[in-house]
Parts: sequence; C-alpha cells; structure tokens
Amino acid sequence: MDLALSNADPRVAFILQLGRALHTSGYSAPRLEEALVLASERLGIMGQFFSTPTSIMASFGPQDDQRTFMIRVEPGDENLGKLARVDHVTRDVLSGRLTPAEGSAAIGAIEQRAPDYGRVLTTLAFGVASGSAARFLGGGPYEMLAGLAIGLLTGLLALYAGGHPGLGRVFEPLAAFLASALAALLAVLGVPVSVLLATLAGVIILIPGLTITTAITELSSRHLASGTARLMGAFVLLMGIVFGIAFGSKFVSLAFGTIPDVAPLPMPSWTLAVSLVLTPLSFVVLLKAERRDAPWIILAGIVAFAGARLGAQLLGPELGAFGGALLTGVGSQWYSRFTNRPSQITLVPGLLLLVPGSIGLRSLTGMMTSAGVLPGVEGIFQMGLIAVSLASGILIARVVSPRRALMD
Repeated sequence: MDLALSNADPRVAFILQLGRALHTSGYSAPRLEEALVLASERLGIMGQFFSTPTSIMASFGPQDDQRTFMIRVEPGDENLGKLARVDHVTRDVLSGRLTPAEGSAAIGAIEQRAPDYGRVLTTLAFGVASGSAARFLGGGPYEMLAGLAIGLLTGLLALYAGGHPGLGRVFEPLAAFLASALAALLAVLGVPVSVLLATLAGVIILIPGLTITTAITELSSRHLASGTARLMGAFVLLMGIVFGIAFGSKFVSLAFGTIPDVAPLPMPSWTLAVSLVLTPLSFVVLLKAERRDAPWIILAGIVAFAGARLGAQLLGPELGAFGGALLTGVGSQWYSRFTNRPSQITLVPGLLLLVPGSIGLRSLTGMMTSAGVLPGVEGIFQMGLIAVSLASGILIARVVSPRRALMD
C-alpha cells in the first residue's frame, strides 16, 4: 500500500468528492464511513473518516504523518437516482475502468445534473403521497381529497422555498400551519372531514420518521455523535411541525369559532391496494429515483406493508414493524446482489411506509391540544419502540443477507 501522498493526489480528491456526494444523497454515518474506507483501500491509500449530519472529517496517511480534511455539508434529502449514478462511477474507478481524476469529473457532472422530474410532476407527487397516506391512516374519501389538496399546497410551497433560503429555514412549520388551517377551514365550511387525519396526511412527507429510524440505527451501530445529533435534529423538526399544526388550528378556531370534527367514512378494501401502488410511485418522484427502478420500488412497498401486517398479527403493532423492516431489508440486499445497484433504492421507499413519525406527531399534537399528557407520552414511547423495531430489522437483515463488495 502506497502511503506517500502528493500535494494534489487525485485519489484523495476523488474520495473527498465521493464522500460529499454520498452524504448529500442521504447516506448514514456508518455506511458512509464504511464506503470511504473501502474506496481508500482499493485505491491504495490509508484513510480514516468521521461523519456527522453536518460534516465529514477525513485523514489520509500513516498515523504520525497524516493530512486531514474537513468538509462542511448540509444534511441532504434522499436522492436515489444520484446515489445509483455515483455508485456506478465508483465501481468504474475502483475496478480501473476510470482514473480517479476521471471519476471526480464524472461525480462533478452528476452533481450538476438537472432534475429528472419537473416541477409539475414533483408537485403532483406531493399531492398523491398525501392523498394515499390518508387511506393508510384510516381516512375516508373526504380525508383523501383534503390530503390531496394539502399535499399539492405543500408541494408548491416546497418549490418556492427551494429558491428562497430564508423561507426554507421555516418551511416545515409554515407548511404545517397552512395544512392545519386549510383542514380546519374545510371543516368549518361544512366539509365532513376529520381535521386531524387530513392534517396528518397533508404533512406526512415532512415528518422525519426515516431520520429518526436512521438515528436509532446509527446509535445501535455505536456511531453516537452522528446518531445523537440526527435524533435531536429530527426531534426539533418534529416539534416545529407540531407548533405549526397547533397554531393553524388555533388561528381558525379564533377566527371562525368551534371547529367541527367527524369520524371518517369507511372505504372499500380495494382502495388500500390502489394506495399501495400510488404511494410508492409518488416516492419514485419525491426520492428522485430512476424510472427503471419504479417496479422494484412498488414491490418493496408491498413487501414492507405485508411484512408489517403479518408481524402485527403475530407480535403486535409496535414489534410488528420489525417484520416489515426485516423482509424489506433482506429483499433489498438480494436486489442489490443481483442487480449490482445500491440496496437503498428499494430499502428507503419500503421503510417510508413503516416509519413511526405519524404516531409521534399525533401524540405531540394531542399534548398541545386537548388529548392530555398521558396519552401523548404513551404515543411517544410507542414511536420509539417502533423505531427500535425498524432499526433492529435493518441491522439483522444486513447480517443474514449476502452483500455486495461495494457500499452495501
């Protein structure tokens, strides 16, 4: 192994750019560090790495003669298409088909690539995801339509906030305020809608349930700094959403009086099957996955949902999430093995159907309104238990399943 490093080693430049690209694609700390260590070994240099949600520290060379770099990064949203393309470039570099300098240029081009999906389709995906989520939450036709409308409004606000950094810092609380106010206003105008279910469906995309699960996984993997920071960040974001919901409901009640709330109408069972297809399709757009992965993402959603249902029958709803995560994790590892593509392409959309964020949001919202503290605390505990069940399923799936040699 060549431990000598020049002042402009293209191998180091490639690894640093790879780390940034993987981080902004949504990689967790243990997987990111593992991938960078593997890339360093394959390229013949010694590297040590430390990742947090907002930074990457990388040291190259022997212990007594290291060069250290610190990269400041912002927590990135999941971008499955970018992840697949970076994975392909990395395999080409590590196999010798591309030089490190060519790999750096290729990753730079990926970073500058225009979005695969336009503004209209992305906004529609927000609406479809929220409308379908209302069905999963037990809503009826009015809740689904209200969720669709609120989701479209959230999507439009997300597009506007993308070009205005100041608004982006308060995007989630503002979106939650508008969602709650719109749902309450519909009820005041006589629409027989469950305000809480419509609101939850409208903001379901914003709830950091996957972040909470990732944080628990990091803590379970002994990545304490990253896991703690990610968990606290998710909690603060969740509290901001809760504040927006409570403020929106209070605003409408002060302006128009008592907000009526009704029980949702029952829906035929086939609507659940339709939602189980539409929701993963919306995830294809929202997670920026490649179109060719759409059938696999739909299959992952079905497997996750079926696994969670079966687990709930055998173990209860909290521990039942373990079954869904285990089946999704094992299936994703086999998908990665056979297609030679990242397992996250199917794992992340499957987990999004299982994450416990809606339970925590419902509990915290109840604590701030009229449901009382005790039911809220019970809900928070339930959310934590589901998150631990999901993390356990993911970790066990990685142990019992075959893995690729690269980044899985």
